[in-house]
Amino acid sequence: MSLFSKPKNDNGDHAMIHLRDVHKYYKTAIGDYHALNSIDLEIEAGEFVSIIGKSGSGKSTLLNMITGIDRPTSGEVFVNGTGVHTMGENKMARWRGKNLGIVFQFFQLLPTISVIENIMLPMDFCRTYPMRQREKRALELLEMVELADHAYKLPTALSGGQQQRIAIARALANDPPVIIADEPTGNLDSKTAESVFALFNDLVAKGKTIIIVTHDSGLAKRTHRTALIADGEIVNEYVARAMPTLTQDQMLWATRNAKEQTFEAGTMIFTEGSSADTFYIVSRGTVDVVLPRPGQSDVIALQLGPGKFFGEMAYFHDRRRRASIRASEHSTVEVLALSYDQLTELLDQSEVTREALQQIAAKNELVNAQKRGTS
Repeated sequence: MSLFSKPKNDNGDHAMIHLRDVHKYYKTAIGDYHALNSIDLEIEAGEFVSIIGKSGSGKSTLLNMITGIDRPTSGEVFVNGTGVHTMGENKMARWRGKNLGIVFQFFQLLPTISVIENIMLPMDFCRTYPMRQREKRALELLEMVELADHAYKLPTALSGGQQQRIAIARALANDPPVIIADEPTGNLDSKTAESVFALFNDLVAKGKTIIIVTHDSGLAKRTHRTALIADGEIVNEYVARAMPTLTQDQMLWATRNAKEQTFEAGTMIFTEGSSADTFYIVSRGTVDVVLPRPGQSDVIALQLGPGKFFGEMAYFHDRRRRASIRASEHSTVEVLALSYDQLTELLDQSEVTREALQQIAAKNELVNAQKRGTS
């Protein structure tokens, strides 16, 4: 029998975690502090998501919203179909014990009881397994993290990496659908951190939804998706993918200023030779870069998916479109649009981003020329 049950969402929604327009204010001596500002975030069941940002950016506050440790001033938080923001304190602790496994940076194992007793504690609290089965399950979880031989030792007898793996086993005790880890590798050497990360990947493969907060951007890039938070706001992930050389503040500026636009499948977004004044980033679906041929079928030079962009060639040339762009015939396309004036303001602050866009524009211009030549 599997250690884990098949993940499901109580309300049938594919989003395991959904935050809707969440704001959090804290009262201070100098007035209200806006810790989270209009947070919208969806995480699907089985995703491995990292949350990154500077100290004080709002990462911990965001985690506290998801875990119910703190409540939003306004907005809604749903986890596994439950409105966390509506729950009273009495129900919260038991709900949290069954639905969330939390892994702390400093392990937080109880030092005076054995490793196996630490893992059994959540089962005792939530009464999720019959008493006679709890020790057996705890041993199976220790087998999974390759520490069964240490079951009856005190946590203090083990290394930091071993204690972190025990903390992960404890987080899994009640078979929660969601694992949340706050800087889980922050106090580990690189080799041990790698083994912990591999364990998380194994858990995702078995259907768990995992969220990690980390300062390690290299680690974050290896998760399915990264949520970058700055000044209490989530930077649009497609802005970050399209222009990764921007600073966090510049990405946040672009997120705030970009306009969302939607095009139905097969819609022509603009045509070759038309006047250009907008730079686009694809956030959903696929667009075709089309080279029209009079009297013949069009040539698709490129296809661009989420995180890719278009409109950069005209920006660096004569403000005339160098190709036609249409939404793929298979699905609706969503884009983020920045005017050329806004793009100029951004690039004036980031010469490295300007150079990167110029290089991509030149490369795409060459691809178009080659496609025309061979068509």
